[in-house]
Amino acid sequence: MQQKTKIGIVGCGNISGTYLKVAKTFDILEVVACADVIAELAQAKAAEYGVPRACSPAELLADPEIEIVVNLTPPAAHADIAMQALQAGKSIYNEKPLAIEREDARRMLRLAEDRHLRVGCAPDTFMGAGLQTCRRLIDDGAIGRPIAATAFMLGRGPEPWHPNPEFFYQRGGGPMFDMGPYYLTALVTLLGPVKRVTGATQMSFPERVIGSGPKKGNKIAVEIPTHIVGVLEFAAGAVGTLITSFDVWAHQLPRIEIYGTDGTLSAPDPNTFGGPVKLWRPEKKEWEEVPLLPLRAENSRSLGVADMAQAMQSGRPHRASGALAYHVLDLMHTIHDAAREGLHITMTSACERPAPMAIDD
Repeated sequence: MQQKTKIGIVGCGNISGTYLKVAKTFDILEVVACADVIAELAQAKAAEYGVPRACSPAELLADPEIEIVVNLTPPAAHADIAMQALQAGKSIYNEKPLAIEREDARRMLRLAEDRHLRVGCAPDTFMGAGLQTCRRLIDDGAIGRPIAATAFMLGRGPEPWHPNPEFFYQRGGGPMFDMGPYYLTALVTLLGPVKRVTGATQMSFPERVIGSGPKKGNKIAVEIPTHIVGVLEFAAGAVGTLITSFDVWAHQLPRIEIYGTDGTLSAPDPNTFGGPVKLWRPEKKEWEEVPLLPLRAENSRSLGVADMAQAMQSGRPHRASGALAYHVLDLMHTIHDAAREGLHITMTSACERPAPMAIDD
């Protein structure tokens, strides 16, 4: 019988409700505290989701019974909270990205290794039924040898609906750092690590206007590229194209497609856990929808935390690992570096593909 792993959540903003709701569906997880620098936010979430204690981040980090800190703070605070948690002897699971700067992420991983602690990081959507079905099809040779991939995340930006969208247009934001982790994590878990990249970027609009909430009408100065194109050369041989944009009103492009020697695989939105998954093979000459594996297809943020807790108890590697998240962070920076410098850049990071989900997971 597995033991409960006690977790604490730091950061009670927009995404915390989903984590708090889903965490209750895993027998291995027990949320014992939630914290925020705004005490009222922590108190409201604790009351809404039945969390025993609302407290300050410092009080949560000092709690000796908490084993995993789930870090849902804004990206600029990811590294600082993670380092504090590790220094307090707790494993850490960050929302994406792992950190804003590569050096901060490296320090985090070194400290965790020195202290025999775990680092995990969103997204965990690749562990859901949709992308795991794609993984099974690729591993079973349904499209032959993968030779190419495309991935597109195109939209007009979050300022029409988000109440505090300023950070999306500062360093560590933009479409690549906001949504790129979903697409790059999906590609790396399906095709393996990337060995070389190049890219092109542009900042199409120098300012944005907030469209809703108390800040409606306020202008945001844009500090980072908002349309990014990356070309990825995977170590296993496939070539990928990734476009992320906050500059596009509408499009009809797929989310992710994988092209193989014997067919094509259409993958679902990597920001979801479900489908549809479609397969095209020359003998049928038409798209067919593939039934999903019997894994989680609904919104299951906290799945990566539960997998990490189980891995800590059993001693196996966890899937949404720090190494995977660091390779994704490094890729995002390197695409921007390559665009700025006009180069092809060989990656200095790599990672293992996480083990596929077992049906009894």
